[in-house]
Amino acid sequence: MTDGLPEMTSLERTALYKSLGNPLRRRILDYLGRHGEANSTVLARELGESSGTTSYHLRRLAEQRLIEEVPEKSGGRERWWRALPFRHTTPDPATMTPEEYAAAAQLAHLKIEFDTALYRRAHLEYRGPEGWAQVQRHGTWMTREELLAFMRDYHALLERYGHPREEAPQEARPVLMRFYAVPEPVGEWNGEPTGP
Repeated sequence: MTDGLPEMTSLERTALYKSLGNPLRRRILDYLGRHGEANSTVLARELGESSGTTSYHLRRLAEQRLIEEVPEKSGGRERWWRALPFRHTTPDPATMTPEEYAAAAQLAHLKIEFDTALYRRAHLEYRGPEGWAQVQRHGTWMTREELLAFMRDYHALLERYGHPREEAPQEARPVLMRFYAVPEPVGEWNGEPTGP
């Protein structure tokens, strides 16, 4: 699901995963997320690309509703862009077409590499329970319904405490958060099967 957007088709999701897996488009989205707005010339200079190349990728990102033009700053051939709020939940792999699944799997591998580096960084930068870097690991017992309710509450907490970039307090910093919930592997626990 995407917040505030109609449900995507398999073809649209495939294009989205391919787009998010493109290294330059990821760098453009990262830059816009950190700096708010940019045009193709600024991005070309900052990312070491030609303005024609960044302009092309900006248009593709706009077609997928990942960024939008900033009308009050754009004029003539100069177009400024900003990132749009976006959240997407990948559907059940069993419902995907082979092409969609391959694109989603490729994107997942890229994310795993990034998230592994982020996990290591969180440990290196940890300065205690009152610091900016936080590392938590927990285990508990839950039913599937309880886990899904927990996920809804987790999203509500992000909405409650997080801010869009333009509304963030001056002392706020961008914070990268990851959450994983995985049941114990299928096997036996006290004579009972575990997992699905």
